[in-house]
Amino acid sequence: MKLHVLASGSSGNSTCIQFGDTNILVDAGISARRVKTGLDAIGVAVEDVSAVFVTHEHTDHISGLAMLTKKYHLPVYAKPATLAAMSCRDLLPPACCRELPDSLDIGNLRIEPFSISHDAADPVGFNFFSGQTKCSFATDIGFVTDSVRKRLENSDVLVFESNHDVDMLQTGSYPWYLKKRILGNRGHLSNNDCGWALARMAKKQHTDVFLAHISKENNRPDVAESTVSRILEEAGLNLGEDITLHVTYPDRMVSLENQE
Repeated sequence: MKLHVLASGSSGNSTCIQFGDTNILVDAGISARRVKTGLDAIGVAVEDVSAVFVTHEHTDHISGLAMLTKKYHLPVYAKPATLAAMSCRDLLPPACCRELPDSLDIGNLRIEPFSISHDAADPVGFNFFSGQTKCSFATDIGFVTDSVRKRLENSDVLVFESNHDVDMLQTGSYPWYLKKRILGNRGHLSNNDCGWALARMAKKQHTDVFLAHISKENNRPDVAESTVSRILEEAGLNLGEDITLHVTYPDRMVSLENQE
């Protein structure tokens, strides 16, 4: 398995996951040109992407969809309510729009979406399975319920939200209504909540975790990494052995390759 976070943050999100010859995108919240540039850098042609899986309809997750579908005719899988709520829905070719089922197989990959808590029409996270390998994806999540935690457990690779530092958010320049939204159960996951959720999950012998959707205004990559690291160490986990953390960025790709 190979995973490439092309971009992650409030300005745009897109991730490419490769299982053998199967290439899929999770979200397309950056321009089609940026998607193509990122894929070219890892040796994947846009035309060889099997599908785009959409977590929810917010602009930073779908802004590149219209051009990707118009130019490259990529299939787009999303929940019916998500498709209906997309601002670009009328620009997507009908033949490209697919309703996301409870599970489906593409090539050697099984995809299983699951519901998450966020202020969108019908937001989802994803589990991707191939053989004994499991990759999980959950960003834009206000609260980790028991059912979501169980879905994320025993992953080999996990892309997980570490959106904000609570103190930075509370003392920052955002208006109160926006702070309240972010802090709410249908908002975004803080560094502390990310760390404790990871600490409480059942895990394989080793897990690679990508800290994703890091806020530009209310967080920093080093703050996210240090906070989550401290919590994991307090919980008795060995960084680099039990869990390896990878921070993500809005303007450059972060990759993990050659996972068995």
